[in-house]
Amino acid sequence: MMNAQLKTLILTELDQVLQIKLNRPEVRNAFNSEMIKELSSVFKALQQRSDIKVMTLVGEGKAFCAGADLNWMRSMVNYNFEENILDAKELYQLFEAQSQLDIPLIGLVHGAVYGGALGLIANCDYVIAEKGTNFCFSEVKLGISPAVISSFVLKKANPLVHHYMLSASVFDENQAKELFLVNEICSAGRGHSAIQTHLHQYKECSPQAVRKTKKLLRELRSLGTTSPESLTTKLIAELRVSSEGQEGIKSFLEKSSPIWKKN
Repeated sequence: MMNAQLKTLILTELDQVLQIKLNRPEVRNAFNSEMIKELSSVFKALQQRSDIKVMTLVGEGKAFCAGADLNWMRSMVNYNFEENILDAKELYQLFEAQSQLDIPLIGLVHGAVYGGALGLIANCDYVIAEKGTNFCFSEVKLGISPAVISSFVLKKANPLVHHYMLSASVFDENQAKELFLVNEICSAGRGHSAIQTHLHQYKECSPQAVRKTKKLLRELRSLGTTSPESLTTKLIAELRVSSEGQEGIKSFLEKSSPIWKKN
């Protein structure tokens, strides 16, 4: 987890905010096996952190992430079917670990968001795109498929995304917003300023309530036809009697600041 141990990422912590920066700018932060393993490990480790209120995911250099690294792809040409299965499972486990995070995650993208990078932003709770960003599900042009990221993308995007996954058409930040892959657009170079408002909003909230609510929303999606009554009523009851719930309600009634706003 320490930066000294990471070769493809930079982690920065300040005031209970943790930034994950993709750090392979020489290849526009393209995925390779090392980055996949490091991201997966970091997401799993962060799930255990109770002291982080919100996280951000950004890219160093001219692009957020240009998809798969060509050298990594070249190494897979001679993989047999079983080796490809193992490789694909590692990639899936990365996105699964990210999707299971209870800590809110804000993505900031610029330049290019290609291939697997769309899986990363699909698992973010809020995504800011700078003007001039290009997006592309480029896999079918290479004779492969956006298979591993597809289930994560479809949980967030509207059905219009099918066209882009099937055609590998490049689309811009405005189209990405229409697809629900992006929440906000800002001027080029202004992304880090735009993100500050949202960081402040998350830091104003009860960390426990935010995490429990994010977990609830994830579980509600998987309920199907099962009634949500038991899940939702149990959570609100638990939070009302919890120390943060009692603190928040008391502070609201007394017009004072709850303890988490003082930290």
